[in-house]
Amino acid sequence: MENNVIVSLKNIVVDFDGDKVLNGLSLDIHDKEFVTFLGPSGCGKTTTLRVIAGFVEPESGNVFFDGKDIAGLPPYKRQVNTVFQKYALFPHLNVFENVAFGLRLKKLDEETINKKVREMLEVVGLKGYERRRINQMSGGQQQRVAIARSLINQPKVLLLDEPLGALDLKLRKEMQVELKRLQREMNITFIYVTHDQEEALTMSDTVVVMNKGKIQQIGSPEDIYNEPQNAFVADFIGASNIIDGVMLEDYRVSFSGQEFVCVDKGFAKNQSVQVVVRPEDVEVTTPENGMLTGLVNEVIFKGVHFEMRVDCEGKEWLIHSTRACKPGEVIGMNVGPDEIHIMARMEG
Repeated sequence: MENNVIVSLKNIVVDFDGDKVLNGLSLDIHDKEFVTFLGPSGCGKTTTLRVIAGFVEPESGNVFFDGKDIAGLPPYKRQVNTVFQKYALFPHLNVFENVAFGLRLKKLDEETINKKVREMLEVVGLKGYERRRINQMSGGQQQRVAIARSLINQPKVLLLDEPLGALDLKLRKEMQVELKRLQREMNITFIYVTHDQEEALTMSDTVVVMNKGKIQQIGSPEDIYNEPQNAFVADFIGASNIIDGVMLEDYRVSFSGQEFVCVDKGFAKNQSVQVVVRPEDVEVTTPENGMLTGLVNEVIFKGVHFEMRVDCEGKEWLIHSTRACKPGEVIGMNVGPDEIHIMARMEG
């Protein structure tokens, strides 16, 4: 991937009624990258998208597009297009006319419009639906029309605001794969907003985790999942056990009354830390073979595995295991060095 920055946000501040929604946010987005803003409701991810699109004017800070400051440039003059959760299609126009809308505004000739619309409908898998009315289409099909309409103008950047939010689970999964394919084929930058962790991990090249108007971490899906930088990220991206511990020395940590070998270093001797262990990384064994022992409180069958809540040294652990245990049973728990991730303690 060329390392050229297409969108750059510098110290963006946005406040609504004295409430800082974005608090000095800075971020670079690279060309042809699939970037996802991920975070809980109200963390500022949609606002960031709207700042890029030009729908929200920041109090202070700069927005650069291809190196040019585009502050004050209205949305329709920016080389970006937005796909909303409520697809915003024109119900009185058929599929063809919905997709052709942007081209008609550009006053292109009929032949060109015809060719481009048909090509675009083929790309999104709606060949043969040209004359179909919008209200005769399923949610997933409407979503594809909205995407086709946005892509036909060949924007350099496509902004997608929770576009799969209204679809059922199976369709969402299909559309995730579809969007990823489209992004690769069209070779343009996608900036995607979601609060669904799995969606972000599945689709993105880069994930930007946000909370309370600030960026918590930027990285590949693997980095974000395996190396969370703080307790918020660890907890928000998939379930995590976060346990208080003490870093005895490089590669040695103590938690839940036991000492463990780990792969982390660079902390002070006896520094108090937080230890992150993913539920799927705890090996369930017999009490005599476990480094830790725990009392099973609750077991839920999840199809692929059992989800268990286990009391260990006064802390409730979440464990995913293919081994079926019963509530009230005492189990052994093992955690390998690679499965232990150490973070500096965060206040609160």
